[in-house]
Amino acid sequence: MSVRVRHYRKRGKDGWEVDIRVRYPSGEEYRERVKAPVSGKAAALRWGQDREAFLFTSGKPPEKRQVHEREVPTFQAFAPRYIDEYARANRQKPSTIIQKERMIAFYLMPRFGKLRLDEVSDAEVSRLKADLSDLNVKTVNNVLIVIRTMFKAAVEWGVIGKWPATVKLLKAPRIEEPKFYEPYEYERLVAAAEAIDPRIHLLVLLGGDAGLRLGEIIALEQTDVDLRRGLLTVRQSEWEGFLTAPKSGRSRKVVLTERLKKALAANRHLRGARVLWRDDGFPKVTQVLIAKWMRRAQRRAGLRETGAVHILRHTFCSRLAMAGASTKAIQELAGHQEITTTQRYMHLSPSAKSAAIALLDAGADLAAVGPEDEKAGLRSAAQPAAGAQNLGDMLETPGSKTP
Repeated sequence: MSVRVRHYRKRGKDGWEVDIRVRYPSGEEYRERVKAPVSGKAAALRWGQDREAFLFTSGKPPEKRQVHEREVPTFQAFAPRYIDEYARANRQKPSTIIQKERMIAFYLMPRFGKLRLDEVSDAEVSRLKADLSDLNVKTVNNVLIVIRTMFKAAVEWGVIGKWPATVKLLKAPRIEEPKFYEPYEYERLVAAAEAIDPRIHLLVLLGGDAGLRLGEIIALEQTDVDLRRGLLTVRQSEWEGFLTAPKSGRSRKVVLTERLKKALAANRHLRGARVLWRDDGFPKVTQVLIAKWMRRAQRRAGLRETGAVHILRHTFCSRLAMAGASTKAIQELAGHQEITTTQRYMHLSPSAKSAAIALLDAGADLAAVGPEDEKAGLRSAAQPAAGAQNLGDMLETPGSKTP
């Protein structure tokens, strides 16, 4: 048996820690490290000796591990509470809740289900990362975020005293520029869709001319379209049958292009409230049907068949950026919550970059004249005369005489 006293200082406070070791007649050992409730090294030592004698005579106290086994739930037992009292209680979207339920069922439950929450160690988390190495970084990080929020909720609710493990996210690769259709590709797609079916034509225009997301296209109702004012209100989205607010959490208004306005006017119907309708007896279009429509249009246009609709939204934002629209305007029209999302689109397509280089081939840079050239009376042939306001002033109009 032994009693050791150690001085400690932490966060401006100091005291004495007593380390007690007791060996019972049965040969079993017990160790206890506690902060002494007295001040001074001698007083802490006497208190520790009294505690040692008490432990030896009264026997080994109930193990804390046994208390934990009764009080700390397993991962499997805690997961439903996390979904109900954290995800649903905080009004997360149905799509978010369902994705969390799937990640818990597919990735976490087989590995952590039988473990208590305080038994999910750093080693367990590292093994999980190794098991998920065949998935992309974003998916793995989403799984890790679920673990982190479960630990956070468990600590806040007093289920565990502290985080049992440090959950570090994987370093995500640099975000690539969004893929989009070049203007000539998009126009081919629009023409192909129009030749197939008016509804597919409208689908393509809602994505490429208005920037709607897939769920927003499905949930769009005829009352959301104001043809007289040329406006479209995006106020809801649908995901696997669940109606929610748009991704940004707020509605937005989009100005209609002329061809989208004509397509919407031609598509007015009495088959239901939704803008897009189906003629096979089912009440509304689904993600699967939309993907089939998109593949048909892509096949006819000679484009790669993916069935993905989100590329139309990327095309919408990229077209606005290439046309010179401001970042703020694109953010409002696309409904981006963060300006950083919009800035991903503020890039130029390869064809636009080629057009920029063509300006150098055309000698557009020769129009610049330095101060020394001005004083010397030198002027590039490409620079307008002093009284010219724009390029039109330099052009010869019909009937004008060349001096």
